[in-house]
Amino acid sequence: MSADVAATRRYFVPRPSPYPALMSFSIMLLAIGLGLGVNGYPAGRWFAGVGIISILFALTRWIGKVIAESQGGFYHHWEDRSFRLGMIWFIVSEVVLFATLFGVLFYEREVSLPWLASLDAHFTPWPHFSGAWPSAGPAGKHFSTVYPWGIPALNTLLLVSSGATVTRAHYWLRRDRRDALTFWLALTILLGVIFLVLQAREFYEAYTELGLTLGSGVYGATFFALTGLHGFHVTVGVVMLTALLARILRGHFDASHHFAFEAVSWYWHFVDVVWLLLFVLVYWL
Repeated sequence: MSADVAATRRYFVPRPSPYPALMSFSIMLLAIGLGLGVNGYPAGRWFAGVGIISILFALTRWIGKVIAESQGGFYHHWEDRSFRLGMIWFIVSEVVLFATLFGVLFYEREVSLPWLASLDAHFTPWPHFSGAWPSAGPAGKHFSTVYPWGIPALNTLLLVSSGATVTRAHYWLRRDRRDALTFWLALTILLGVIFLVLQAREFYEAYTELGLTLGSGVYGATFFALTGLHGFHVTVGVVMLTALLARILRGHFDASHHFAFEAVSWYWHFVDVVWLLLFVLVYWL
């Protein structure tokens, strides 16, 4: 089908694709593998490995097909509107996910512990119970919290700066200055990579020097759930930004049609805002 024919249609409908089914099957393999692994079955790692490889293959082929359709001129007003709505609802779902985890943190800190501390003086949930936050839980393992004005503060500066650099890159894209666009986008990627390296160092020090692990009671579990999930989102963002840079170097996008860049920049700003909340609610307060 030529681009001229596609342009006369109200909405471009691609041919049936095997990749959605392959993606669903791959995710199922990964879930089975993780379930088997948690329960001590050696086959779990093989299921999980095949699932991860299949996911990466399906994503690469699927996204490559979408890029080819975009470069072929098949996407117009209605497709662009659909993509924008899809990205908006995706970010809304991510907001709900992190809001749930922040809600868990609030409940643990402001509701659960004070309630347990208010129980009869002759009853304690576990030996040496203290109603103070952070709580080590029944295990009672001693740990120290991460100092907020070290790596966390530096990572905050890095992510806030990366939000400014990706905005600057978008500014030059809309003016079709590809040299400046490439520089600012590459700088954004570099800031994201440095963030991940520093977070990995923070996790290592937490485990080896502070005694803060996933087994350090409700605080340790919540801390790593929130910061680890955010780190995963930063990793995904860096991968997407790198893919954008590769496409820009190949001459993709122009000043008026570049929704893929806008979508990734929306996602990156969302990651920035979540980190600011993490820094204040998890590290600082």
